[in-house]
Parts: sequence; structure tokens; C-alpha cells
Amino acid sequence: MGSFTIQLYDNVPYHKANFIFLTRAGYFDGTQFHRVVENFIIQGGNADDKATADRRRKIGRYLLPPDTRKGYKHHRGTISMPSSESDNPHKLASPYEFFIVVTNPGSYHLDGDFTPFGKVIQGMDVVDKINKVRVGKGDWPAKNVYIEKAEVLE
Repeated sequence: MGSFTIQLYDNVPYHKANFIFLTRAGYFDGTQFHRVVENFIIQGGNADDKATADRRRKIGRYLLPPDTRKGYKHHRGTISMPSSESDNPHKLASPYEFFIVVTNPGSYHLDGDFTPFGKVIQGMDVVDKINKVRVGKGDWPAKNVYIEKAEVLE
């Protein structure tokens, strides 16, 4: 549907390093935006295929500590990580998925529960286009929306 560029925040080191590590490892390539909630978020980094599960298994199971006290808010265009499970009192983040806030001006009810670690600096129109796709049960797009290639720009 197009491309967009994300700037990662320097002072959120675990989330930034994790996202760069997974990108360089090619983890995100071929995954999907698997959850789309209109006028709220697009969530990516998962897929319903065996290859994604195999990549996760190869990398290993780990969670990231929350880092919500850096002063970042869930403004429109913010990239953040979802919690790993519903029973998660320490709000540890799933390292393999991310979401981008589409709400204008933002989704501030997420502040304090999830860690913003960057923002879209180019291509928000593409994010908005993804946010408008038709979805089925569980907010999964009716037609798969793939992340063809993710790369780190120096």
C-alpha cells in the first residue's frame, strides 16, 4: 500500500534496540498488519503462517520491560508495543509486534500502559490507508496487508 518511515526514540533503549534487531534479522519481512481498528490503530508484526512462527521460535521467547516514564504520549503517528498477555501485571511488552496510533489527536488512554518508542515521520497517509481496509472478525483485515520489507536507515 506504500511505505512509511519511523523515527525511533533514543532514550527508550530496550524497545529501540529490539526493533532494530528484529528489522536487521528480517523478522518483519512478510509479516502482516494483522489488527486494524478504524480511527484507532494498525498493529503489525504477526502472521498466520508457519514461517512467522518458525522465525519467532528461532529467535526465542522474551519480553521487554515497560518504559513508560520517558514523557512520550500516544499522539497520532506514535509507534508503541502491545503487552504480551492479558494477565500481565508488570505490563511486559511483546517484542514481535507493534502498533501505530491513527487517532487524531491521539489515544492518550494508552499512556502509562504501553511504551511509545518512536513516531511516523513520513508516510502517515499510507498508515491511514491501511487503517481504512475492510476487516473481519478480530479486527483482522479481510485481505492480508503485508509488510514486504522493513529496513534500518542510518
